[in-house]
Amino acid sequence: MLNQRLQQKLLQKLSPQQILLMKLLQIPTIALEQRIKQEIEENPALEIEEGADESDSSDDEYDASEEDDFDADAEQEYDSTDDEFDLDDYIPDDDDIPDYRLNANNRSSDDRDNHDIPFSQGMSFQEILIQQLGFRKLDERKYKIGLYIIGNIDDSGYLNRQLDAMTDDLLFVANLKTNKSEMLETLRIIQDFDPPGVGARNLQECLLIQLEKLQKDNPLIDYRLPIMIIDRFFNEFTKKHYSKIIKRAEISEEALRTALEEVLKLNPKPGNTLSDSSKIDQYVMPDFVIHNNDGQLELSLSSRNAPDLRISKSYAEMLEAYAENKKSKTNKDALVFVKQKIDSARWFIDAIKQRQNTLYLTMKAIMEYQKEYFLSGDETQLRPMILKDIAEIVSLDISTISRVANSKYVQTPFGTFLLKSFFSESMLMDDGEEVSTREIKKILSNCIEAEKKSKPLTDEELTSILTEKGYNIARRTVAKYREQLSIPVARLRKEL
Repeated sequence: MLNQRLQQKLLQKLSPQQILLMKLLQIPTIALEQRIKQEIEENPALEIEEGADESDSSDDEYDASEEDDFDADAEQEYDSTDDEFDLDDYIPDDDDIPDYRLNANNRSSDDRDNHDIPFSQGMSFQEILIQQLGFRKLDERKYKIGLYIIGNIDDSGYLNRQLDAMTDDLLFVANLKTNKSEMLETLRIIQDFDPPGVGARNLQECLLIQLEKLQKDNPLIDYRLPIMIIDRFFNEFTKKHYSKIIKRAEISEEALRTALEEVLKLNPKPGNTLSDSSKIDQYVMPDFVIHNNDGQLELSLSSRNAPDLRISKSYAEMLEAYAENKKSKTNKDALVFVKQKIDSARWFIDAIKQRQNTLYLTMKAIMEYQKEYFLSGDETQLRPMILKDIAEIVSLDISTISRVANSKYVQTPFGTFLLKSFFSESMLMDDGEEVSTREIKKILSNCIEAEKKSKPLTDEELTSILTEKGYNIARRTVAKYREQLSIPVARLRKEL
């Protein structure tokens, strides 16, 4: 049975402006430009200021205290039932310069001369193979089979589909009846293309194709032993069971070393040797830049973090024109629409300003927290740091710090790094001192780099070395750190 009743609840909800800010915070600089373009397309009241001179920005250090706090209450949505408003709040003064352009230095010295990266237009990997197929004197039937095989070769140069499956596909797609033998014959033709090894169905076949081609092109050099090792002892080769290869092949260690040197010259991914213009190159664009000026660290934001946005003058003029005659229903509806678009543009500009402020404050806190590292570049100087540490310094929520650290890069005198890489857990040494787990990983990496490759250090030996240095950690922890560093086990690091 339905009944009516009054109920009072206390709810906490995020305003649209706060949601917008949270979304803008988590995207990197390279994606911010696209987000701004999208907003401009959706909201004609927002535009990029034309002819903005980058030299207008002050060279003084960015002062976060000068930024006005983002007041969500002051940016409430427009109530269409209220016809009373002040035009001065919506029509900007031409003599006023937007405050977001005066408050901050958001440009490093490297950003002032922006140059487009040139791209050379070339043939794709697939097109190069098809071109080579056209040079062969093939009938129409084999040419179609060859095209279909090339279409199934991945960017690394491998054919990852079974010939039987492609035979069935050709029958259904191209109404071409063939068999595995004919498919294999055509594949052999493709495997003779450049780069050597293309069209292989696995790594073993890829290496064998390259070795056989080397033998054919260099008859004076004997490649029989490398070919035999890959053909007969490939499993032992991949697992580096060199003693088994020496015993079963009845060869000396020196002969094996010479043969392996030839094998290691081969390309395991032949497709990567050809540029593919269809691929999208991903460039790391730093969100922050840190300079060391005679022992003083200076922080600046990328210029792309503070675009020159403004309210469209044409929309402000439209608003003024519609406001002169509010009695007309058409004008009233248009007035509501224009005011909503202007409000939305203001919210977006304020959100960009607040994003800029939050990014700077967070990175400033991280820079001061890890000052010794940013001065020296020595990873052993990194202090243990978690999101909570920075959140307490800047008086922001941990989730906000997490959004700032997500997918952001900082350019330092020692390279460009992902911001998240500076966050690490702490571990107590024997003397009670707290150290960063990243420091332990660095020492672990240095130990492995200095080891004898003929007798690499096992995880147990690495654990003993770290224990002697005062880092009392378990063997399984060493194994976990080694895997995080993408370092294989001792057996796979062995060299003759």
